[in-house]
Amino acid sequence: MPGNNYNGGSNHFSSRVERLLRDREQRKSNRISHSNEAIDSNGRGSESFEHELYLSEEENARVYSVSKYLEGAAATSAVNEGCERQDGKPSRQRLLVVANRLPVSAIRRGEDSWSLEISAGGLVSALLGVKEFEARWIGWAGVNVPDEVGQKALTKALAEKRCIPVFLDEEIVHQYYNGYCNNILWPVFHYLGLPQEDRLATTRSFQSQFVAYKKANKMFADVVNKHYVEGDVVWCHDYHLMFLPKCLKEYNSKMKVGWFLHTPFPSSEIHRTLPSRSELLHSVLAADLVGFHTYDYARHFVSACTRILGLEGTPEGVEDQGRLTRVAAFPIGIDSDRFIRALESPQVQENIRELAERFKGRKVMLGVDRLDMIKGIPQKILAFEKFLEENPDWRDKVVLLQIAVPTRTDVPEYQKLTSQVHEIVGRINGRFGTLSAVPIHHLDRSLDFHALCALYAITDVALVTSLRDGMNLVSYEFVACQDAKKGVLILSEFAGAAQSLGAGAILVNPWNITEVALSIDQALNMPADEREKRHKHNFAHVTSHTAQEWAETFVSELNDTVVEAKLRTRQVPPLLPSKNAINCYLQSNNRLLILGFNATLTEPVDPPGSRGDQIKEMELKVHPGLKEPLKNFGEYDMWLAAEHGMFLRLTKGEWMTTMPEHLNMEWVDSVKHVLEYFTERTPRSHFEPRDTSLVWNYKYADVEFGRLQARDMLQHLWTGPISNASVDVVQGGRSVEVRAVGVTKGAAIDRILGEIVHSKSMTTPIDYVLCIGHFLTKVSFSYP
Repeated sequence: MPGNNYNGGSNHFSSRVERLLRDREQRKSNRISHSNEAIDSNGRGSESFEHELYLSEEENARVYSVSKYLEGAAATSAVNEGCERQDGKPSRQRLLVVANRLPVSAIRRGEDSWSLEISAGGLVSALLGVKEFEARWIGWAGVNVPDEVGQKALTKALAEKRCIPVFLDEEIVHQYYNGYCNNILWPVFHYLGLPQEDRLATTRSFQSQFVAYKKANKMFADVVNKHYVEGDVVWCHDYHLMFLPKCLKEYNSKMKVGWFLHTPFPSSEIHRTLPSRSELLHSVLAADLVGFHTYDYARHFVSACTRILGLEGTPEGVEDQGRLTRVAAFPIGIDSDRFIRALESPQVQENIRELAERFKGRKVMLGVDRLDMIKGIPQKILAFEKFLEENPDWRDKVVLLQIAVPTRTDVPEYQKLTSQVHEIVGRINGRFGTLSAVPIHHLDRSLDFHALCALYAITDVALVTSLRDGMNLVSYEFVACQDAKKGVLILSEFAGAAQSLGAGAILVNPWNITEVALSIDQALNMPADEREKRHKHNFAHVTSHTAQEWAETFVSELNDTVVEAKLRTRQVPPLLPSKNAINCYLQSNNRLLILGFNATLTEPVDPPGSRGDQIKEMELKVHPGLKEPLKNFGEYDMWLAAEHGMFLRLTKGEWMTTMPEHLNMEWVDSVKHVLEYFTERTPRSHFEPRDTSLVWNYKYADVEFGRLQARDMLQHLWTGPISNASVDVVQGGRSVEVRAVGVTKGAAIDRILGEIVHSKSMTTPIDYVLCIGHFLTKVSFSYP
């Protein structure tokens, strides 16, 4: 396979924001250029597309568009054989889109014969209009293919659609997809909690499901590694592939890897209930860029990493041992132009006329949802019932059209939900309906694209009452089709879209039936000028924040994150060249070795990225590898420095102090009372009194609460006990230390060297210095 020589440009910008702004302007320019090329070079192609868009009702416009998009593989591959096209323009960057399912479903027609059905989703639509990169799709085709002949034939058929299959057997699918993904991760991420034991009986145990989950992710990684070439961007999608970034980085640490979650990410208190919580978080953090629909989801993820893993959260993401994983919000959109163009088609116009005549004289309310527990359909219908109860004048003037697309019909919980919805609808229609009309029209099926656009266009009020929803693009589609009617959107505050469309929509808590009923009344009676203002705001957002813009922005930021990481890496001191250090040591005559104690000579009790064991860490022990060499400690000619160098001692001598003769230590008692007070108020913090300093450590306390307490403590200290005292206050990552002025490790080393020179025990100059310790990055260590 030919290499991908994409370099992302050679110009260097001084800041990340400048680089991203440059990329944004370049994308706009390219989009205009591509649009002009399409019009000028092939007018017939454009007409053909428009003709196909207006096909009969049986043909779905989205499927057609996706099919044409995927079938462009051959031409695109020919263009990208080299690093430049025939017209001299640079090759596009390759994008490997890795998702659980491919955008096509495979049906076997014979031993080596397959037919493919387009199953377009939001992700495919997002990439339809993107011209900046060449996409390849990697995923499961939704069918078990145990024989090699069938796998080869399917691989060949899918290659024509730019798709690369991952072959999963039935047992893996059962454990990984039906088990861990749908039975564990999906409920937890939507705040439904972990399943009970009786529900786990059919899918064995948590552990076996997680093993299958990791195995499936490894199989995805193997396929990616097989097709990856240098310069590719790998974009992993959703909760099905949380383990994938780690697998990919283990294969190639320089691979550009992004991960995006299309569902909500729960609060840390919910996520911590997962038995595999830490391993999943660490795996996702292997990615260079982690994306979510909203800032809330990103904040929850960072909080989980800080509270569960004990890592450092920053405004840009999560830092782990000097490596920063960028975490950001990227709200997805829709292809709004497609909906706007469809409204002008003859077929949609005819549907609009039929629907307008059918519901003449009545206001139309619309709900379009999957028949799922998280969509809040029962809550929506009950709120509508309450509205009808309290507003009898509206009973024959309004109708609710509820489209409920069946999903997971073989699961008992979903069957129960279907029966519940049918029962409520029947009761309300029986209560408020007449021989000529009923208040609720409920359909247990999906609608084709043209019919859906027409339904959006004639709707007066759209009602979205999701109990939890990653984004909910129905609200976007409704807004895109409403530029003529300017209907009102009632939107659940628990849908991700509320963050983007909240200003123009009426936000509601779907659990509060009374509030939703009042919002229905407000929407139906809203003045025309207010409807227009609200719609104008939302329409501007939907048409500017498109799915294509979302995809381009994510990939652009992923490329830039890798650039930023390289710049950051150059600023990090290199690792100690052990062989070189040993060779220089052996060749030297007079060596000065400066070794820290804690975390250098002591036994490691806190693995990287772990919260550690508080009791063990407070009982420091010499590292097992040093116990034997240090057994005859007194025989070594070395100096010991305690409490930042306040106390010094030669191994064969007595302790001496570097404390100034008139050092004022009157501040100790008052500061000690303050630190003791905050220790009592902060669970799992501890206080360490020393001879010349006092330390308050909150490493094991709640991260956010500990920081707030530390800030409160510092304010209290500076305005009270130490306002006029000669002390230094050192704020560490999870600690606060108050000590006498002038007590530093650098000053201690200066004193030790002075003692050595004064005693005339050093006959030759020092020709080798080795300093090891975690204190090296601290301001308190300074020696010229």
